[in-house]
Amino acid sequence: MSQQYPGDTATITTPAGDASTQKYEEARAAASRAMSTISIPQEQPLRTPPAAAEAEVDPDLLSYRGFKFGAAFFGWLIAISMSVLLMAAVSAAALGTAEILDYTTSDAKAQPGAASLTAAGVTIFMLTLAFYIGGYVAGRLARFDGGRQGFGVWMIAVLVGAIAAGAGWVLDSQYSLLDEVNRPDVALSDNTVLLGSIAAGATLLILTLLFAIVGGKSGRRYHDRIDQLL
Repeated sequence: MSQQYPGDTATITTPAGDASTQKYEEARAAASRAMSTISIPQEQPLRTPPAAAEAEVDPDLLSYRGFKFGAAFFGWLIAISMSVLLMAAVSAAALGTAEILDYTTSDAKAQPGAASLTAAGVTIFMLTLAFYIGGYVAGRLARFDGGRQGFGVWMIAVLVGAIAAGAGWVLDSQYSLLDEVNRPDVALSDNTVLLGSIAAGATLLILTLLFAIVGGKSGRRYHDRIDQLL
């Protein structure tokens, strides 16, 4: 005979006879009791794999992080040295080009605006490149926090420039040194020269700051690539 129980998807065929039927019922009851004693564990929250967990940083390694004055100082020295070398190279190239093109001082005075813009643009570009190199050196020396080292290079340059300007102002107030300087006569109004100087100075400060920070980060990436191979 065959029986079909509610919830079952298959028809169970029971053997014929009373003895067989009793054994079948006992087996089915035992299976039912065994199934009722099985406990299904609740879902547990997923654990973060050890590889994905945040790696612990060695305390001794943390002591090398942060701003390092020594790295920033030597980076500033490199930036100043590169400024002198680049400006000397550009000046030599400009003199050679002027000789070839027969470009004289009178030609520059005839177009003072173009000559001033060209000189200011070249100077800003050379100083920006020099500060990038200085920031790169500082980032390589410090290994960590290259952006801070680049900012330190720029800050040291600003502080030294402010001190030099203050010292020059004191000496000029006492000895009138600027009156003895033979300045070129530029056919531009004082307001134009003042506004141009302010714009050039602001552009120089912003660009040298940005490129010093970028150079510091580039210097740090050199060590990052090495750490990935270790």
